[in-house]
Amino acid sequence: MCTTCGCPATEHTHNHEHSHEHSTESGKRTKISIEEDILSKNNHLAGINRKLFKEKGIFVLNLVSSPGSGKTTLLERTLRDLSEKMHCAVIEGDQQTDNDAQRIAATGVPVKQINTGAGCHLDAHQIMHGIENFDLENLDLLLIENVGNLVCPAAFDLGEHHKVAVLSVTEGEDKPLKYPQMFHNSTVMLLNKIDLLPHLDFDVEKCKEYARRVSPNILIFEVSAKSGEGMEAWYQWLCNGVQL
Repeated sequence: MCTTCGCPATEHTHNHEHSHEHSTESGKRTKISIEEDILSKNNHLAGINRKLFKEKGIFVLNLVSSPGSGKTTLLERTLRDLSEKMHCAVIEGDQQTDNDAQRIAATGVPVKQINTGAGCHLDAHQIMHGIENFDLENLDLLLIENVGNLVCPAAFDLGEHHKVAVLSVTEGEDKPLKYPQMFHNSTVMLLNKIDLLPHLDFDVEKCKEYARRVSPNILIFEVSAKSGEGMEAWYQWLCNGVQL
């Protein structure tokens, strides 16, 4: 298993660990070397992506969360409400199935499905190829829905402008402390499903405090993709990013 991203060894080139004690230090050094190599190659490709996005004037967001946070529903509502104001496209990352991509396609927005198989995150190389069929000359906003996972995607730059962490109020307010790297690397947190708050024992202020403890400048929007509450502030931020 990859110690950087949690993927099985088949996802990257790994040396098998020797089980005897005398090889422990050598095994650690090998792991570190491989991890650095993987991230170095990814960061190089992310830099190429970022340069292209800048040249084309495309605002790119990498949406990350645990499974069930409501990312796809939030994307559906966002696209339906904003697609007349700007040209959007979506990359959908999932281990299997194209269910979410079908939901996004129903909004009329171009979408590319990337199945990672046993992999637990998208990487910059996949994004590089994922955008090939999009009309980049006329694209304003690219939304990347990463694989549902609060660990692995934190380490992989895709060339995006911002990581946006989506946290559902059904998950518990301590998620930012449990997964600090993800929230530290995120510029924005969408606290989703706030329409359910009357039915839950969830402390919104404590959750926001925890998020700011690991990322002091994180921007937080309290939203409900179902009721629409709080979505206008999110939309205004998106429009500012696209410079509309």
